[in-house]
Amino acid sequence: MEKYFNKNIECAPLHEIKALQSFRLSSTVRHVYQNVEHYRKKMEEAGISPDDIKTADDLSKLPFTLKQDLRDTYPYGMFAVPLDEVVRVHASSGTTGKQTVVGYTQGDIDIWSEVAARAIAAAGGSKDDFIHVSYGYGLFTGGLGMHYGTEKIGATAIPVSAGNTSRQIQILKDFGSTIICVTPSYALYLAESIREMGIDPSEFKLKAGILGAEPWTDEMREEIEKGLGIKAYDIYGLSEIIGPGVAYECSEQNGMHINEDHFIPEIIDPDTGEVLPFGEAGELVFTCITKQALPLIRYRTRDIAVLTRDKCSCGRTLIKMLKPQGRSDDMLIIRGVNVFPSQVESVLLSMGNISPHYLLIVDRVENRDTLEIQVEMTDEIFSDAIKSLEEMENRIKQAIESTLGISAKIRLVEPKSIPRSEGKATRVIDKRK
Repeated sequence: MEKYFNKNIECAPLHEIKALQSFRLSSTVRHVYQNVEHYRKKMEEAGISPDDIKTADDLSKLPFTLKQDLRDTYPYGMFAVPLDEVVRVHASSGTTGKQTVVGYTQGDIDIWSEVAARAIAAAGGSKDDFIHVSYGYGLFTGGLGMHYGTEKIGATAIPVSAGNTSRQIQILKDFGSTIICVTPSYALYLAESIREMGIDPSEFKLKAGILGAEPWTDEMREEIEKGLGIKAYDIYGLSEIIGPGVAYECSEQNGMHINEDHFIPEIIDPDTGEVLPFGEAGELVFTCITKQALPLIRYRTRDIAVLTRDKCSCGRTLIKMLKPQGRSDDMLIIRGVNVFPSQVESVLLSMGNISPHYLLIVDRVENRDTLEIQVEMTDEIFSDAIKSLEEMENRIKQAIESTLGISAKIRLVEPKSIPRSEGKATRVIDKRK
């Protein structure tokens, strides 16, 4: 039997959702116009006032918001409330190492807790569960997002965070964890480790996993479900909108329901900005209609996805998004971490005596993402002793891990061995596609 956290909303008729969206959108537009200089200027430049936004159908009149807007107003310029009303900040990585800062009022935390609780309920969770949170805690939104959702539903949170695999497995077994919140690649690694340790998955009480923060395939789902003895559910979110819980999978496991009473989705042509109809692939855009501290208007996610209102067997009427098919920019998601080639370039060039020619090779080996960075040596470095080259590789490896928060294999290659281009340089080879 399908479980809901807020059935009145999750199964509401479309006309009720539309009425709610219209009221909340007009209120939010007035809120940002009055409190965020950036939005006021953009709306005035477009010849729009809050009075022009009466229903959700007026959304397309509003200008888009880009990640660059958040960088340009770093750190708090897009906040729509006084800083003394902000009870928490999170941050996500950016192309230059400057983080994208997001803020939350207590009301925002309550909303976030609810949408995460809806995802947990859709995965079969209730107050009787022990929920093992393996997402990272800290500025990354994953850990605390699912933690608060767990407490909201009344379940027991086990805030393990990421890493220390043998300890994770011990806790899963000893604490009686029934649901795990984790990245797909780490879930697979846990399954492999459990198998190598000779432990039968039936020794655990796990029944479900809520997996997100990186792209994953249905083939990977099958391996995880078999290896951990669970049903694996997808969850979608991004820090700028709220964190995990923007959308979530139900028992049908065929697309994620968007919490559209809080976030209005659109699909646009990434080149023209034209709104596309249901069923067509394009760039996913979100508008926050209940957030107080950072209510983003028509935020371009760069994720390529499809929206559908096909009837769902779970009973939910909330619109669905199919798994994102890729990105319209050059950002990579590797093991749940956002990585931009320009971040790597910034690290390399800050080290001195390093060539600006490099190549990122991303692959998926046994369903785990791998990153190799090939760095072209200068003639001076090339003539150094092997020990010096090893030391250079280690220095680069540590600098990359410190800046990007992800480990990578570093390989120094001969001068002039990385292909040159007269146009835009090829910086990434993504073999996962």
